[in-house]
Amino acid sequence: MLLFDIVFNGNDAMYKEAEEAVNAAVAEYGEEAAVGFPDTAYSLACFYAETGNKITNLKEAKEALVYIKSIMTRNRRLHDGFMAGVATCLSAELIEAMKYMNGATPYTGIYEGHMTDAQIRELGVPLVTGDIPGIPVILNAAPTVQDAVDLVKSYQSQGNFVCCNGGICKQLEEAGYKTGFNVRVYPIGDNISAAAHAVSAAVRTAMIFGNITPGDKAALQDYTFHRFKAVVDAFGPLDEKTVAAGAGVIYYGFPVITNDMDYTPSVPKSLIKQPDISLFNATSIEARDIKIKITDIDIPVSFASAFEGEIIRRGDMQVEFDGSRVDCFELVKTLEASEVEDHKIEIIGPDLDAFEVGTKQSIGYVVEVAGRNMQSDFEPVFERKFHSWMNCIEGVMHTGQRDMIRVRVSKETYDAGFRLKDIGEVLWAMIKSDFDAVVDKCQVKIYTDAAECTKLRHEMAIPMFEQRDDRLKTLTDESVKVYYSCILCQAFSPSHVCVVTPERLGLCGAVSWLDAKATNELDPEGPCQVITKERVIDERLGAYEDVNEAVAKYSQGALEKVNLYSIMEDPMTSCGCFECICGIEPFSNGVCIANREYAGMTPLGMTFPELASMTGGGVQTPGFMGHGKHFIASKKFMAAEGGIERIVWMPKELKDTVAERLNETAKEMYGIENFSDMVGDETIAEDPETLVAFLTEKGHPALGLDPMM
Repeated sequence: MLLFDIVFNGNDAMYKEAEEAVNAAVAEYGEEAAVGFPDTAYSLACFYAETGNKITNLKEAKEALVYIKSIMTRNRRLHDGFMAGVATCLSAELIEAMKYMNGATPYTGIYEGHMTDAQIRELGVPLVTGDIPGIPVILNAAPTVQDAVDLVKSYQSQGNFVCCNGGICKQLEEAGYKTGFNVRVYPIGDNISAAAHAVSAAVRTAMIFGNITPGDKAALQDYTFHRFKAVVDAFGPLDEKTVAAGAGVIYYGFPVITNDMDYTPSVPKSLIKQPDISLFNATSIEARDIKIKITDIDIPVSFASAFEGEIIRRGDMQVEFDGSRVDCFELVKTLEASEVEDHKIEIIGPDLDAFEVGTKQSIGYVVEVAGRNMQSDFEPVFERKFHSWMNCIEGVMHTGQRDMIRVRVSKETYDAGFRLKDIGEVLWAMIKSDFDAVVDKCQVKIYTDAAECTKLRHEMAIPMFEQRDDRLKTLTDESVKVYYSCILCQAFSPSHVCVVTPERLGLCGAVSWLDAKATNELDPEGPCQVITKERVIDERLGAYEDVNEAVAKYSQGALEKVNLYSIMEDPMTSCGCFECICGIEPFSNGVCIANREYAGMTPLGMTFPELASMTGGGVQTPGFMGHGKHFIASKKFMAAEGGIERIVWMPKELKDTVAERLNETAKEMYGIENFSDMVGDETIAEDPETLVAFLTEKGHPALGLDPMM
């Protein structure tokens, strides 16, 4: 049978299944019944991206079937084969959407199904930085359970985000292999139609980060081909529907690797035959040109960014170092070169072997560095990296920072031979790797003697933290001579430029002014470039001629000007990686803020995904602004429109997180006590009328300010 026949037959089978599913749903619920996946503003994403039309009810789903049928031409030409593949993917999406009718939750247990917009945005920064180098999608069962584990582990240890579909999911479950979004092994579903959720993630990345206009097929295909590094590994034997779906993903630029040597012919660079499944990883990485960060650290377990979200339950931990109960701390100190012996790792106190299983212990690790270009301002930048580095260790969980850290080591990792020296190896290797431009020598001291930890925490660590805090409090936008650009996210959002200032960190929440300064020192030609601020246009707006010239240059002319302190006049653009979105709420004369984790409704009448759909992609949207959580309590937050007095609502969890700093700023700037108590949340109001009544009762200052519009 020719490849065209296989693809066309598979397309016909998937279309028939979609038609039957839609008709059955219409019969049960009626044509006006709502259709959509949860927590997304792009419904249905594959169809929306391809045609520009959303599917919101079953009547529109039936109309979508008509469109899908229209592209199912049957000429034996390459274009027709690809269109059959696209039609297969669109049909699969409809099949999956019918499973979610009437609020159903079709995927439980090991299966995850649909990926939310918030999850895709969470992947944005690591995709941009290369911490997630690629997205392998593995279909069907491997020849053996061990083959399945070996392939997934090989990808995971490189930091990739692995999607699994079909029999391999059950194989991982049988092996007791940890899966889930947090560990970057995502079991989608048990049927080939569920693979549509992986395609949906790809096209939504294009719309969210790339500002690709839904319906612009050429721009969509160009984006997925060049920027979304996905590849498909399909274990044989293949069936017609899988091959047809494969034609669809190849259309989007994702090569398919298979060990099925008989069923289909190979297609150079697209459908690749690889009989040796131990070479699936290498073949896939080469075919998709995925750049792997080599991190070879001499420890007995894996080290990769894929383990950052790993959660170690109390019953699974060997030992816990808990700064909330006992004295713990982590610290970087700059010393003279003569005081540092490179790669020296000392353990002062008992090692893991000496601790009773499941107990809480003290720990303090001091990383001492020396270098001709090292600056004390870089110390907290290094320390913030500890959280990520420690979590990259398989079986180690790290939370917090400074002297409020918690570190758990799993029993499995301990049994593999992991000891405290291995923590030192990781910290030494990553300092020397990531900061080699400023660090010439590095040594690590790990304290577990409880008395010594208490002494050093109070006599050395806390005084250093307080000294830094005093320095940071005086670090204002006015006190520095330059700002910095950050264009890391241009890998996915080509026209976006962050302007990072001391009082406004990057909207992802991960790049402060000190981070950007250190990045520039480490890589002068890299993403963080110096921006002067010598030619002021309007101090109130935060408008500078040199800033405008910089954003025009670094956005390749897509932006002409940016005002740093305004949400209404030429606000800063957003890539899609933002922690929060601020939007104008006209009834209360203020703004509402929603964070990525919040899944509910806001008084703006939009959820976070809906707000994000109109804010990201590197475009300026007056009245809406993406930003980091830390910026909420800044004196520069919306300073041109009145500042934090305009904040009238935010989710309770976010409000509790920022309350202390927000109250300090409000007291200092406006003399308002406990300002956060005046701010509404979802427990108080999710509609503007109820919110205004609450604000009136509290005497919120926004009600008396000049209109924003």
